[in-house]
Amino acid sequence: MSTTTIRLPQDLKSRVAAAAERAGTTPHGFILEAIAEKTDREERRADFLDGAEKRYAKIVASGKTIPWKKMRAYLEARVAGKPAARPSARKLAR
Repeated sequence: MSTTTIRLPQDLKSRVAAAAERAGTTPHGFILEAIAEKTDREERRADFLDGAEKRYAKIVASGKTIPWKKMRAYLEARVAGKPAARPSARKLAR
């Protein structure tokens, strides 16, 4: 395991120590967990944006989309447990 030094302002260091104590861990463990959580969140955000870009590229390439009003009605019916026909994509109006 490598070592990294971080410089914390005294007020943040005190807050981290207090939060770590409340969480029942050490300041070191608290900081590691915070870094892991932030890293995970950023990776999930990047995956989300990548997926959105791919979906948008598919829409642009095909020129087809489903109007939100129809998709919303379909999703609401599905959530309510009602049978619903999946709406079909149509050419995007320009």
